[in-house]
Amino acid sequence: MIILAGTPIGNLGDASRRLIEVLSSATTIAAEDTRTTQKLLAALGIANRPRLVPMHDHNEKKVSAELVELARTEDLVVLSDAGMPTVSDPGYGLVAAAVAAG
Repeated sequence: MIILAGTPIGNLGDASRRLIEVLSSATTIAAEDTRTTQKLLAALGIANRPRLVPMHDHNEKKVSAELVELARTEDLVVLSDAGMPTVSDPGYGLVAAAVAAG
């Protein structure tokens, strides 16, 4: 399953309980910027260290097929640096590839 996870914009206090739960148990995160994701995990006190896969405007088409296949067998969390993936950040191509793949 692909989980599109909204991240706080400007205030860590806006992180939802569900976001913290998902990040705490994630095995793979597709992230717009892995450095920003590492900082978010640390700031939220999340000890989990999932595999981080960079997914941004420059490589989204290239990595989407691999991530869609991964999501067939495990949960894949998709994060943008701030806000919701697919709205104005990477993620649209991944979701479109997942829909096309059924």
